Amino acid sequence: MQDRIREVLEWAARAGYAARGFVYVSIGVLALLAALELAPAAAGSEEAVAAVADWPFGRVWLAAIAAGLAGFAAWRVLQSLFDADRQGVDAKALAARAGQGVSALVYGGLALSVYQALDTVADASETLGGDPRQGAARVLELPFGGTLLLLVGVFVGGVGVAGLVRAARGGFSRRLACRQGLRRTAEWLGRLGYGGRGLAFFPLGFFLAEAGLDRNAAEARSLGETLQALERQPFGSLVLTLVAVGLVAFGLYAFIEARYRRIVVPEPA
Repeated sequence: MQDRIREVLEWAARAGYAARGFVYVSIGVLALLAALELAPAAAGSEEAVAAVADWPFGRVWLAAIAAGLAGFAAWRVLQSLFDADRQGVDAKALAARAGQGVSALVYGGLALSVYQALDTVADASETLGGDPRQGAARVLELPFGGTLLLLVGVFVGGVGVAGLVRAARGGFSRRLACRQGLRRTAEWLGRLGYGGRGLAFFPLGFFLAEAGLDRNAAEARSLGETLQALERQPFGSLVLTLVAVGLVAFGLYAFIEARYRRIVVPEPA
């Protein structure tokens, strides 16, 4: 029975990596189309998922994506709380595991928003396209809300910086069980992917931190709006193109992880 449970959890994790890959490839493609002026604007994760609702069998796709994202959130919990990747308990490992715990909340929330879209009669794009300023305003209403939003922004920006550092260091094929040629491909996709995601998350964190510091929810931005802000900078189309390619690469690397990552589900206590 325990072996069966572990097998189910492993496949849930693999489905989660695949769902994450789909989301990031979608964000990257939409951003690339915006950079090439073939689409009106870049989009974030929720907007990218919402676009699926207009596809043939869109609700079926949304259900599959939601299930995958929920599986990925569950895997992040195992990584964070039960050290599924055997990272240890030193300061660096605990910081990484804390980040995985926050990632569990993020992907769990995204999965929940997709499920809510499936349960409503309203158009999924309206259900999923939440305004980040409303969320920031709710945080600012809490005790020490400005400080909390500032810390969230610093964390998100830190994720961006960490992604850039990881892109420079490499080592993305270390946990993959596949042939050497694919490992080399995964290594470069990982470098491009984490670099592109880092370039997107750093300004996203800056906007959130600025909103918290100024206690002004209007300054908060979604990932899609952050990508649009990058496009408005000097050489913005080029920068957005590079980030978009990186986000697509991140998604493709997630697909490789879904198939070839070594996943060891912890033994039950």
